[in-house]
Amino acid sequence: MNITILGTAHPYRGGLATFNERLARQFQDEGHNVQVITFTLQYPSFLFPGKTQYTNDPAPKDLSIQRALNSCNPFNWIRLGRKLRREQPDLLICCYWMAFFAPAYSTICHIVKRNRKTRCIALVHNMFGHEKSILDKLFAPFFVGRQDAFVALSDSVVKDIHHLTKAPAISSPHPIYDHYGDRMSKEEACKVLGLDSTKNYILFFGLVRAYKGLDLLLDAMEKIKDTQPDIRLLVAGEFYENEATYLQQIERNGIADRVILRNEFIPDADLRKYFGAADLIVQPYKSATQSGVTQVAFHFEKPILVTNVGGLGEIVHHGKMGYAVVPDSQEIAESIEDYFRHNRQQAFTTYLQKEKVKYGWDRMTKAFLSLGVMKN
Repeated sequence: MNITILGTAHPYRGGLATFNERLARQFQDEGHNVQVITFTLQYPSFLFPGKTQYTNDPAPKDLSIQRALNSCNPFNWIRLGRKLRREQPDLLICCYWMAFFAPAYSTICHIVKRNRKTRCIALVHNMFGHEKSILDKLFAPFFVGRQDAFVALSDSVVKDIHHLTKAPAISSPHPIYDHYGDRMSKEEACKVLGLDSTKNYILFFGLVRAYKGLDLLLDAMEKIKDTQPDIRLLVAGEFYENEATYLQQIERNGIADRVILRNEFIPDADLRKYFGAADLIVQPYKSATQSGVTQVAFHFEKPILVTNVGGLGEIVHHGKMGYAVVPDSQEIAESIEDYFRHNRQQAFTTYLQKEKVKYGWDRMTKAFLSLGVMKN
């Protein structure tokens, strides 16, 4: 098939770009022709809370990536829609994660589908934003109405989609990110990162935003500081919130000597260092759909503690590969204590090694192709 993926890709950085590029490679490996169309302008600078939207990594040589979509220019949407209508891809996959992009995607799909050949399938990371927005009410139904079918990464997102449409929607779990290299030993990773390898490390990884619940984890650290003196919290990711708020909480909780902050975007090449140093990955989210961090943990075979929100609890089997608890600092603290006090690392890792085989990228492409052969 001829497949066009519309969404974030190089030179933009982050998990969404990584996902789209890996999906494109899987389609290519299966013999399909794939082009990725990404943004000339993704977010206006004043809407982007981080330091930069761009990566310093070289462009992938094995992918066809074109910068052609301006998220804020309706004339651009019309031109791009007409271009894709003429090209007649079999599938146009729109990678959707927030309502800001709904007008552009909707306009393009409306134009493309006039060729009566192209089938528009949305890849939905989040149907509604983590922070409530009027844009979800205004634009999400408009976007949904332009799609023929949907692939979501969790059952919870499928339910959100079905609140808006009866069109076909399939849940296909987030595949494992498998391109970060082999797992690094804890001793080697700690040496590279300048950490004491005799300590136990829990890792909070990724962009720091309010819904991800770092404050809950900092309160949990206070609760275990006397009973678990060797535990250290490693926070690796750029703050999209006011860092001072968290620094004040750290001081107030008396855990300044227990928390290591790396307030910076972590490039792909460095992931194996942070996950190598970690004994337990903790995702104390207050709301979620799914998370690529979980799948990185699967790749490196690291036990995981998640809060049972959105789709996180769908894949982390409580008491077998980690913990799925309510978003409460006391429950988080008790699970961390249980993990280290009862030395559950080996048992959880063994289960993870068996479970991870379920999350191949071929399952994701099969979901798209099964929807792609349906009649409009």
